[in-house]
Amino acid sequence: MMRSVVYPGTFDPITNGHTDLVARAAQLCDRVVVAVARDTGKSTTFDTDERVALAREVCGSLGNVEVVPFSGLLVEFARNMQVHVIMRGLRAVSDFEYEFQLAGMNRRMAPDIETLFLTPAEQYAYISSSLVTQIARLGGDVSAFVPPAVHAALRNRFG
Repeated sequence: MMRSVVYPGTFDPITNGHTDLVARAAQLCDRVVVAVARDTGKSTTFDTDERVALAREVCGSLGNVEVVPFSGLLVEFARNMQVHVIMRGLRAVSDFEYEFQLAGMNRRMAPDIETLFLTPAEQYAYISSSLVTQIARLGGDVSAFVPPAVHAALRNRFG
């Protein structure tokens, strides 16, 4: 079993695809650090504290998962958390080029940190946070795409 892995993201909002990857990583690793990015480079639906709270709520039943906000370089955060593996999710071939480039840059900056790619279960492969947010903002039902707590938070945010 792998010791520790860090799973970074914006998680705005955290989706069933994210939680699927976290749950599967929790079966493979002794410790999973869900790293919620503060510096997203884009406007978010939920602020960092809200995203962390939602991620903690939906991952709370997994005893070996911790949710931590982070700023700055992911490789530095991983080192500070004493984690040597970054887990990234790949939904489709379109994700691969960006993720491959990111893994290469991280490897250049931190050769001691590896990147592990996982794909979500087939039923979650099309779900993205940005699409979920757009549907929710337009009044659509996103309950099939997000955990109940996130669905409630989106309804509260968008009415």
